[in-house]
Amino acid sequence: MAKAKYRFNPDTLQYDRIENNFRQKIVRFFIYFFASIFLAGLYLGVLSHFFDSPKEKKLKRELSEMRSQYEIMSKRLDQISAVLEDLQQRDDNLYRTIFEAEPIPSTIRKAGFGGVNKYSDLEGYDNSDIIIETAKKLDVLTKEAYIQSKSYDELIKLANSKEKMLKCIPAIQPISNKDLRRVASQWGWRIHPIYKIPKFHYGIDFTAPKGTPVYATGDGVVKKVIRSRRGYGNEILIDHGFGYVSVYAHLSGFNVKRWQKVKRGDIIGYVGNTGLSTGPHLHYGVMLRGKYVNPINYFYNDLTAEEYEKMIEMANNSGQSLD
Repeated sequence: MAKAKYRFNPDTLQYDRIENNFRQKIVRFFIYFFASIFLAGLYLGVLSHFFDSPKEKKLKRELSEMRSQYEIMSKRLDQISAVLEDLQQRDDNLYRTIFEAEPIPSTIRKAGFGGVNKYSDLEGYDNSDIIIETAKKLDVLTKEAYIQSKSYDELIKLANSKEKMLKCIPAIQPISNKDLRRVASQWGWRIHPIYKIPKFHYGIDFTAPKGTPVYATGDGVVKKVIRSRRGYGNEILIDHGFGYVSVYAHLSGFNVKRWQKVKRGDIIGYVGNTGLSTGPHLHYGVMLRGKYVNPINYFYNDLTAEEYEKMIEMANNSGQSLD
C-alpha cells in the first residue's frame, strides 16, 4: 500500500492529506520516466567513455596484435629487400662483369607502378598508413624479384655460351711479335705524325716489315673489307659477336672477303703502309658495343706476364703514333 503524503495547513494548523488527480499522476510518471532515461544515458556514456566493455577490450587487443604483426611483417620485408639488393649488386658488379654483360639499369629495377591509385580500397581505416606501406613494399619486392629472376635466366644463357664467347673475344696479338720491340704506339694521347698536334690514338701500332702476316685475334665474321688511300687505308673489320669488333688498318693486302667466317689465328691480311701512315705498320683497334677500348687489355692469350709488362713499358715510351 502506497504511503499517504501530507502538507501542513497554516490556516487550520493541521496536516491535510495530499490528493493527486489522474493528470498529476501521469505528469509525475513521465517526469520520473524521462529523468530515469536521462540518468541511465548519462551513466552509460560515462561508463563507455572511461571503461571498455569485454567485447571492446577483445577488439582492441586484437587490433593491437594485428598492428604488431604488420610492423613485424614490414621489418621482414625490409630484411628481404636488403638481401635482394645485395643479390642485385652481385649481379651487376660480379656476375655480369664476368660475362661482360651490361648491368640492368636502376631505372628498370626501381621503376614505379604509375597509373591509378591501386591502394584506394585500403584507405579510410585507422591503420591505413601501415597497411598501404606494407602493400607497397610487397609489390616493389615482387617486381624486383621478378626482374632479378629474369636476369639470372639471362646469366644462365651467357654461362652456356661462355666457351663460345671466349673463342670470339679478341685475345691474341694480331702480329707474331714475341720480342715486343716493334710496338710503336700505345692507346692514348699522342703527337700525330703528320699534323704534329696532340690527338687521341684509339688503338696500338705494331711496326713490322711490309707483307708480315696479320692474324685474326678471335673467331668471327669479316664485317668490312675497305680499300682506301686515305685515313686508315686498306682496312678489315671483324665482328666477333658479344659486342666485339676488331680493326686492322694500313694493310698492303687482304686474305679474306666480306662475310667470310674466320678463326682465331687465321691470316686475314698483310702489314702495309697505306692511308695516312708514315711507315709500314699495323694499326690495331678493338671496339666493345660501338666504343673503342684499349686493346692491350685483351692480350691475355698470347703474352706472359713479363711480356705484357714489357709491351706496356715500350708502348708508353713512344710519344708519337705512326698514323
